[in-house]
Amino acid sequence: MTIIYLETIINAPAQVCFDLSRSIDLHQVSTVKTKERAVAGKTKGLIEKGEFVTWEAVHFGIKQNLTVTIVEMKAPEFFSDRMVKGAFKSMYHEHHFKNENGKTLMIDVFTFAAPLGFLGIMAEKLFLKNYMKKFLIERNEVIKRVAESGDWKKVLG
Repeated sequence: MTIIYLETIINAPAQVCFDLSRSIDLHQVSTVKTKERAVAGKTKGLIEKGEFVTWEAVHFGIKQNLTVTIVEMKAPEFFSDRMVKGAFKSMYHEHHFKNENGKTLMIDVFTFAAPLGFLGIMAEKLFLKNYMKKFLIERNEVIKRVAESGDWKKVLG
């Protein structure tokens, strides 16, 4: 099992960051490199507790589907999603939002395990952890840019 911990400081209110982080539409913008798109479940707008989304994306040249459900939510401080179907053996993602001096500290705790036993553990260590960390950093940079620019009003309506 691998854990990725990221902190991102955003000069915007926690509610804005919280909503952008659960926006299906912004997620698709932030993952354009992997051609990620929502194909089932919640496919537009803001995902809520108990809802699921199935993402179709291309990773490592292979088209894959990943279905996650929102298992916990306490607006605007926290939500978490868990994989219910996909390429990982397991995946759980915590999203924390803390108001600090008028800014938001956004914390991601992304926990995953690759399948295939020993081979999966080696893949996690050799390349998968770095790949997923870069993926999350790029996504957080989009959230930060949209939140700080005021473009969040277009995304959230």
